[in-house]
Amino acid sequence: MSPRSKREYLAAIVKRYRAASRTLKTVILDEFCSTCGYHRKHALRLLRTFRIFTQKVPAKRGRKPVYDPGVLLIPLKRIWKAANLPCSKRLKAIIPLWLPGYVKTYGPISQETAGALLGISPASLDRILKPVRAQYTNHGRATTKPGTLLRKHIPVKTNQWDEFRPGFLEADTVAHCGSSTEGIYANTLDCVDIATGWTEQRAVWGKNYQDVIDQIKDIERSLPFPILGFDSDNGSEFLNHHLLRYLTENRIRPVQFTRSRAYKKDDNAHIEQKNWTHVRQWLGYDRLDSSALVPLMNNLYTSEWRLFLNFFCPSVKLLEKKRIASKTVKRYDKPKTPYQRVLESPEVSLEAKRQLKEQYKTLNPFDLRKALEEKLKKIFKP
Repeated sequence: MSPRSKREYLAAIVKRYRAASRTLKTVILDEFCSTCGYHRKHALRLLRTFRIFTQKVPAKRGRKPVYDPGVLLIPLKRIWKAANLPCSKRLKAIIPLWLPGYVKTYGPISQETAGALLGISPASLDRILKPVRAQYTNHGRATTKPGTLLRKHIPVKTNQWDEFRPGFLEADTVAHCGSSTEGIYANTLDCVDIATGWTEQRAVWGKNYQDVIDQIKDIERSLPFPILGFDSDNGSEFLNHHLLRYLTENRIRPVQFTRSRAYKKDDNAHIEQKNWTHVRQWLGYDRLDSSALVPLMNNLYTSEWRLFLNFFCPSVKLLEKKRIASKTVKRYDKPKTPYQRVLESPEVSLEAKRQLKEQYKTLNPFDLRKALEEKLKKIFKP
């Protein structure tokens, strides 16, 4: 018998030995000596001095949970899904904006729950939403054909991210061509203001320059600030004499018209990002090849779409990027909506800010999301 087996045997009989009568102890001791081959005195010493260890469950370390996941999960999940599954840092900024609308839509909540929702940290949001995140997750074709006629007349600009004044726009078109670029199909004209993140989208049939100019004019009327600069890629829908004249001639203050380098998407990083978050994530990569869909898309873009994205969807801005050894360290500001950035900008007029504040008071993000989804169903109705 191995030493380990002898010790296990000792642990099995020691309790019975100590609780037994004198006569029974003698029987147990004889059996123990016979089985293990111990001297009687040694066996007595082992039975007398053996310590019985009881395994203790270690105390759980760390702080006690401050928030009850069972209470907060339902409102957090509703807000998180309606806001299109944002990260925890953006969700932290979204909650104060969406909470009044949540109360109007789903009914009142207790002061304790409201206080917990407003005070919860991004890390706690990640822990609470971890069970539901796993339940929710074809790239299109590039359709930009270089417009060669005006390349030499429109300067290249690659430092767009240095602009801090509202009014400098990046623009691009998103093709709803499905898996083939043949024929004519709907396109989304996507514009973003670099300083505030304010976005506007409009649908055009094909890439006719006159339709693109008409929608750019409509976007200009919808912006809460004047256009100071317009930066696009090298597509022929942008690089044409008609758009150049519209932006640079017959204006008191001409618009600075620039373009990115050919085949360098990083030059237009801001709008490339919005193409994904503000268009592709909602409309996907389906082919929209009916001209009747363009008015439906513009009805959506000019109403619920722009209000939902600009008033209730915050984003972060890169403040600093440094390279330390082999790592690139980036520092971002706090998540804010384009509406909040416009209010903070000293370049925007007080009248425009007043109008935006009045409009904001009338909006409910849950109502906007519901109307948005209903119009999307009409667009994709077979």
